[in-house]
Amino acid sequence: MLSSVAHPPETLRDSVGLVRTHQATLFEPPDELRLECGRSLGPIQVAYETYGQLSPQRDNAVLVCHALTGDAHAAGYHAPDDKRPGWWDVMIGPGKGIDTNSYFVICANVLGGCKGTTGPSSLNPATDRPWGLDFPVITIEDMVKVQKGLLEHLGIERLLAVVGGSMGGMQVLEWTVRYPESVAAAIAIATTPRLNAQSIAFDAVGRNAILADPDFVHGQYHAGSLPDRGLSIARMVGHITYLSEEGMHRKFGRQLRNADRYRYDFTNEFSVETYLDHQGRAFVERFDANSYLYITKAMDYYDLTARNGSLEAATRDVQAKVHVISFCSDWLFTPAQSRQIVDALHSNGKAVTYCNIDSPYGHDAFLLEPERVGRLIRAHLAAAPADWPETDATVNGDVGDRSSLVELRADHRRIEELIRPQSRVLDLGCGGGALLDSLRGAKRVRGKGVELDADAVIECCERGLSVTHGDLEHELPRLADSSYDYVVLSKTLRALRHPGRVLEEMLRVGRVAVVSFENGAHWSRRLRMVLRGHSAPEDLGCCSWRDTPNLRELSLENLERFCRRGNIRILSCIALSKGKAVRAWPNLRASEVILALTRSGEGFLP
Repeated sequence: MLSSVAHPPETLRDSVGLVRTHQATLFEPPDELRLECGRSLGPIQVAYETYGQLSPQRDNAVLVCHALTGDAHAAGYHAPDDKRPGWWDVMIGPGKGIDTNSYFVICANVLGGCKGTTGPSSLNPATDRPWGLDFPVITIEDMVKVQKGLLEHLGIERLLAVVGGSMGGMQVLEWTVRYPESVAAAIAIATTPRLNAQSIAFDAVGRNAILADPDFVHGQYHAGSLPDRGLSIARMVGHITYLSEEGMHRKFGRQLRNADRYRYDFTNEFSVETYLDHQGRAFVERFDANSYLYITKAMDYYDLTARNGSLEAATRDVQAKVHVISFCSDWLFTPAQSRQIVDALHSNGKAVTYCNIDSPYGHDAFLLEPERVGRLIRAHLAAAPADWPETDATVNGDVGDRSSLVELRADHRRIEELIRPQSRVLDLGCGGGALLDSLRGAKRVRGKGVELDADAVIECCERGLSVTHGDLEHELPRLADSSYDYVVLSKTLRALRHPGRVLEEMLRVGRVAVVSFENGAHWSRRLRMVLRGHSAPEDLGCCSWRDTPNLRELSLENLERFCRRGNIRILSCIALSKGKAVRAWPNLRASEVILALTRSGEGFLP
């Protein structure tokens, strides 16, 4: 009855409401699952939950993969008096990042788990007692095979998207390489294609704490005392890796918990100590020690590179549009590890978008940054291709007609006139993606952007554009020779650290480099300096010369000399003053200039 609901009505309205966990029985003999370790397992019970409605075409299914200590209960409440909702309730629900008004969401407890799916705490049919350490060693690959079996059980042949963070992100990657024809979009958050030695070491410490607990008794502890001390320590060690130094300093510093001075004993005095102790105690109430052993071992074994010879080889057959999200302060699964995924996909010409979010929350940021992560996930789901596979440069969404697009600034309109229809375009410093968005509609180009500002990257994603978050001077060397027809750099050249090197790289990566810049030799700037003796704020692009970044004055003559010395051909020179073409004395009269440059012998422009 309504009067028994402990949560305010608005709380339930903001979530998927009351939900229940379902059970499916898969891989019944003689059709047992063949595990990566060589053993067979079946039948397998799978606990799962669903939210939203499956469309009549069965084309709106989104699989959410949980991390190490998660389970099938990702959203909503099991009972009116539940203290907490599902582990990703901030992301899954009506109007949220994964909108259950639009998508049918499935989340299943992984193989080896302890929340309803067959694992080491389940009964061994041969002995009628818990498996313990007799349970076969499982892998991330095995987890994904079970998820595939569940989807077939539900009558779902293809996923609109698979989404997951941390270990869930590993499952996302495995889906893209094992079942490439079954995934339209893949969103991998704070993850890695393989653990590094440091991460394996932390897992090993946690497992050894459990194995050394005298109550562990070879995993057959269910009839007696549980190895709570060992599991608690494992959780403490693991939890430290989920946080960042900045986040821990902000939250705890060196603050004492219940005293003004040191006690000079070995009790937990510091706030961070009592916090970890609380995390450990709470964890043993909801998780099984054996499952912790098996799942961390599965993470340690996962290695897309070793299995395929290289990460490039592993991702060769990926058909999904892949979206990779990392966090600056994540030292467990670092942004560099995410970049390995992005670079491998780029090398194969796959559709990939990347964003590195500045957050103080470390590895746990994918659970604690619902606004920014939610915007990205919402955008990626909306851009999930209806027709696929795609290539790296493809942009998604309904291109509509040209009149529905945003009004372009003057240099963008001129640049658009230079671009051939259906060409491959790389826009460096693309901002919110206005030019690429317009080119998609007017010229149906296959485009990609590179942008340093995270908010602008999110705006590009919301437009359905393919974009990489990063410094263009670092991103260009990662790209293959002649991988684009046009490489565009608009009004950014003078702010670069190494503009000459960037121009050389643009001509390596693209057949044509299109550059627009403000002409520092314009007569008004010369006159202003002569009469006033100083530059104006609008000349520098900010309020004062003291606050300028790495800016330099560039003129048309500068670029023409650079091209002559570098054996670079100028295909087109568009000199503008107040948006109108300048014919005579362009170096003096033009306020801005657009150059199309090439090294090739042919004239690529129309």
